Amino acid sequence: MNSKTLLGFAAFLITVFVLVPLFIGATGRVDFYYTLTSVALLAVGAAGVWLTFYIGRINIGQGAYALVGGYVSAILVTQAGVSFWLTLPLAGLVCAVVSVAIGLPILRLRGVYFAMVTLVLTEVARLTALALPITNGAKGITSIPLPGELSVFGLTIIPAFGSLANPRVGFYMMAVALMIVTYLVLWRIVNSRLGHLCRSLQQNEELSASIGVNTAYLRVLAYAISSFFGGIAGAMFASIAQSIYPSSFVVADSVNFMLYCFLGGLGYVFGPMLGTFLLYFGWDLLSIAKEYQLLIYSGVMIALMLVLPNGVLSLLDKKEGGK
Repeated sequence: MNSKTLLGFAAFLITVFVLVPLFIGATGRVDFYYTLTSVALLAVGAAGVWLTFYIGRINIGQGAYALVGGYVSAILVTQAGVSFWLTLPLAGLVCAVVSVAIGLPILRLRGVYFAMVTLVLTEVARLTALALPITNGAKGITSIPLPGELSVFGLTIIPAFGSLANPRVGFYMMAVALMIVTYLVLWRIVNSRLGHLCRSLQQNEELSASIGVNTAYLRVLAYAISSFFGGIAGAMFASIAQSIYPSSFVVADSVNFMLYCFLGGLGYVFGPMLGTFLLYFGWDLLSIAKEYQLLIYSGVMIALMLVLPNGVLSLLDKKEGGK
């Protein structure tokens, strides 16, 4: 990273960890913590969808992995007594394993067919949650305890959320930290040898295979990482809500994960993060239009796709090109 990028990153950290809490404390709008926490976790899930776009595949099934991750964490915490902090990576790993089993056959399909298959995954996950006894059917899993203390060698790293005056502050800090780590990992992947190989798949898979690139391996690996992000996001959502239901993530959520990437910019690592913030708050802002909310929202999205096909972040390129 150059000095300009580091300065911008430092400013972002100060904003989310210092200025935002100060603003919320001054206004007394503690409900903002839940809103910003949700946005941060949606951005984590969208990061995974962006990675599948990066290898030239359209992923409309991230909601399925968020649902699976939420149930894995909830079951382990409530029925096996496992610490939430341990279930967080386990939820991601289970989703990664499931995605490998699914991805091995369907990632061989052309992009449009892969997209069609992923479109049904969320509904399959929902119906599975309804049918299995361990998920408690339509009743879901409720009364999930708040995260306990996280300590290493007797040193408390994160206090028990139940001991906090306002657990929402703890969830906000945790979600934002997870979002930052996720996008740093994503940035590192893109700027590594692995990322360069993945980019070659996006441009021409046949040419990549002809020069010895293991295209099948790369596709499955990228899809597994994508699903891992979806799983940990879902696990945190379940912990925040202290419940998980088959309807917690539906097909519309999977579509939204994809829209976040389009809006922010498919050519930019941090595009899904910006797209999530804009789309989430834009939808809330349009609530003043009442019954016309969906119509205006759809119109604005179509207009943005036409005017800015490379996403909002492409405005930065145009600005730099105009200098």
